Amino acid sequence: MTRALPAIREFTAPDDEAIRTEVLASGKPAVLRGLVRQWPAVAHALTSPSAIVAYLAGLDNGTPVDAIMTAPEERGRVFYNSAMSGFNFVRNRLPLAAVAEQVLRYSAFPNPPAVAAQSALIRDCVPGFAAANRLDCLPPDVLPRIWLGNAITTPAHFDEWNNIGCVVSGRRRFTLFPPEQIGNLYVGPLDFAPTGAPMSLVHVAEPDFERYPKYREALAAATSAELGPGDAIYVPPAWWHHVESLEPFNLLVNYWWHAGATTGRTDSAFESLMHSILNLRHLPPATREAWGAIYAHYVFGTDADVTAHIPPERHGLLGELSGERVRALRAELLGRLTKG
Repeated sequence: MTRALPAIREFTAPDDEAIRTEVLASGKPAVLRGLVRQWPAVAHALTSPSAIVAYLAGLDNGTPVDAIMTAPEERGRVFYNSAMSGFNFVRNRLPLAAVAEQVLRYSAFPNPPAVAAQSALIRDCVPGFAAANRLDCLPPDVLPRIWLGNAITTPAHFDEWNNIGCVVSGRRRFTLFPPEQIGNLYVGPLDFAPTGAPMSLVHVAEPDFERYPKYREALAAATSAELGPGDAIYVPPAWWHHVESLEPFNLLVNYWWHAGATTGRTDSAFESLMHSILNLRHLPPATREAWGAIYAHYVFGTDADVTAHIPPERHGLLGELSGERVRALRAELLGRLTKG
């Protein structure tokens, strides 16, 4: 990091009501100190890395999970290769306990390869973990995922979901950038990214300001926090987050959920973005500008501006839709997409 950044706002051991009303409702990032300090997994992690590895091994059902490995010279940064023709890691599939044992073994190496299991559904690989280590502020249908590895760094990227990440073992540093900083982060390809999510090409620890001059503006808007075992962080949708795992053994559990899940009307805003790019990006500038105004009105405008002058029974797509109507509209759109 080039300089100390302002801290992300913090709450200490917030209860479920405070999380819902003061954290999630605000739509702003927050560090939740001690949120999962009572988890049995955290107690094992605080005993020793060996203890948390043994705990996971006792829960592992043998189902393989996605794992990656980078060469030692990459210093744990998950990224593209030098030609941007591929990525700088190799993939494998192993049981989670096997990955954990590998990470533990590498902790004795002075310059090990970086190894990680990323975004593994806990239900599938260590099914007993979720019942013993619960996050009651979220609905039970929000399924936890596990992230395990040594000193791995994931460059700044965004997710379209709400995200609560809970540190079980090790330490993690989060650097966050507001959504409006997208133009200053020099984002790589949308459809070709090492972790699936579009990511910044700037090296946060060693930024090349000559090549990426606008990144100074992004840094001016950035906030940061370091989390230890039992701490958690809330990252709202579309906030850019750069994540560094700082210890030889690190374990995080995260929960993703979509803001529109309760309405049944939002599957993937990112897919909508890709479809819009496919249809609009090639149009002449004046036409794109016109469509920008239309999107600003219909997609991002207030209800008062968009529908106040229309009788409620004629709001149609702009109004309240039943699940049946949503499904019918999706089927109609799918039919149009597959025609040509």
